[in-house]
Amino acid sequence: MNTTRVHRTYSSRKRQHAQTTLPTPSSPPSTLSSSPPATPLIARPSKRSLSELLKGENVEPFFPPLKRVKALQKPTAAASVKSKPKTTSKSKAQPKTQKTLTQLHFNIDQSILRTCSLCDLTYTKGAPDDEELHRAHCLRVRQGLEWGREEEKDRIKGSENVVKDIATDIKLKGSKKKGRIICLPADVGGKLGTKLGALLHTINLSLSAPELSASTLKSSKAYLFLLPQETQTHRERIVGCVIAQHISTAMEIVPPPSTDSVESSDTPIAVPVDTSTGLFCSPTPLPTAMGISRLFVSSSHRRLGIAKALLDAAAATFIHGCPLDPASGQIAFTQPTSLGQAVMKSWGKGGVRVYEE
Repeated sequence: MNTTRVHRTYSSRKRQHAQTTLPTPSSPPSTLSSSPPATPLIARPSKRSLSELLKGENVEPFFPPLKRVKALQKPTAAASVKSKPKTTSKSKAQPKTQKTLTQLHFNIDQSILRTCSLCDLTYTKGAPDDEELHRAHCLRVRQGLEWGREEEKDRIKGSENVVKDIATDIKLKGSKKKGRIICLPADVGGKLGTKLGALLHTINLSLSAPELSASTLKSSKAYLFLLPQETQTHRERIVGCVIAQHISTAMEIVPPPSTDSVESSDTPIAVPVDTSTGLFCSPTPLPTAMGISRLFVSSSHRRLGIAKALLDAAAATFIHGCPLDPASGQIAFTQPTSLGQAVMKSWGKGGVRVYEE
């Protein structure tokens, strides 16, 4: 069998050069094809980083390798639990310290009601509303309420001046301070009415007296004693108040009945007004022009002549052009307290009567 001999078209030098440069193929080229064999892929060495190249040498790289910045993750509950150091067997064996307990007892013998020695107000200790009411009331009883420009601006109602100046430069006993007395209707509205309402509320709490009715306020006048403040200019304080009311009749004060004396059937039985102070009245009504329903002086300004000055101003100006004399029985008080009885006896000289509000 004859074999066909293939003549190569490229030179032997190129062949020799190709053999020296290219690696020997794993299989011989096919004799049936006239095309040259395919050039095998040259395996290139993989790239290495600069740090790996210099690993064997004691040479530091010029630029440090770049680091990948990873987002910081918030530690979870499980991670925080794992991060806690494990307790040893000794710490587990230690007993846990217990809190000392306090034994409380319910004491029903001690009352929670307190009576303030400054304002005589009884309140519940531990109740926030009662304690706040007591603080505000005690401050007003001791120092009085403020009177300023806001109240002075509200004294003109239309073309009428509802606030009348009764007396000025009234000197207090044993002091260089001087005050003044003003008069206004007890049923006045606006800012004056709000101020007067707060004052009457404080007076009623201090005297344990009921609120005055609308009809009583309509027939009454309020006399206020104003004292300038030392720290603030154009500011005054209401340190005294008298509410004078139109009345028609009142009862005469009589001595308490004696158990030894035998009273006749014609003699009226004395009516007790205050048994603790021995105040009795005759039940026979007598005509009386003016009644004092409220009398109040702040505790820090008592015994300075403020009550007497207010009562004198009310008796002189309550009925226009007709001053009243308390010694002749023209003025009456409504169920006075122990302090009110002392003022009534010293000011009225035994002629002041008592009426039912």
